[in-house]
Amino acid sequence: MGAMAAVVGSLVGGSATVATTWLAQRIATKREEITEELRKRETLYGEFISECSKLAIDSLAHDIEMPEKMWSAYALLNRIRLSASAAVLAEAETVLKRIAEQYFSPNLSLEDFRAIVLSHDGDPLEALGEACRIELEAIRVAKHCKAGVHPRNGKLERSHLTSH
Repeated sequence: MGAMAAVVGSLVGGSATVATTWLAQRIATKREEITEELRKRETLYGEFISECSKLAIDSLAHDIEMPEKMWSAYALLNRIRLSASAAVLAEAETVLKRIAEQYFSPNLSLEDFRAIVLSHDGDPLEALGEACRIELEAIRVAKHCKAGVHPRNGKLERSHLTSH
């Protein structure tokens, strides 16, 4: 009987070790996948914001002499459609519509430009940037929660490990 208990104890102990290793590897893989997704979205959103910033400024002082200058922004918008939240996509579409509208509006004088810059609504990309920030923060929180780490204090929490 004692030998049987020892064998069962070894099996249980070995199974627990295997299960713990498997769980740790699974969590690490998920964190790596989330980190890569976060990196891809940060890069994509950064490229879109950079491209639209140039177009927004250009649209204030020029007509759309070459419509193809907006192709890059629309290509980025379509890449955003593949993975972004509805809020980010809606703001990105709004930004491009606003830029297109400005290209077909009269050019602004230097004084008009100054007034826009100093106004509360001066940044046509602000709402998009905020939507991107919120989405990226949600991904960061999910990454920490999947690993059982509190996103604010970095401490391991059992509640995360047992609830996921």
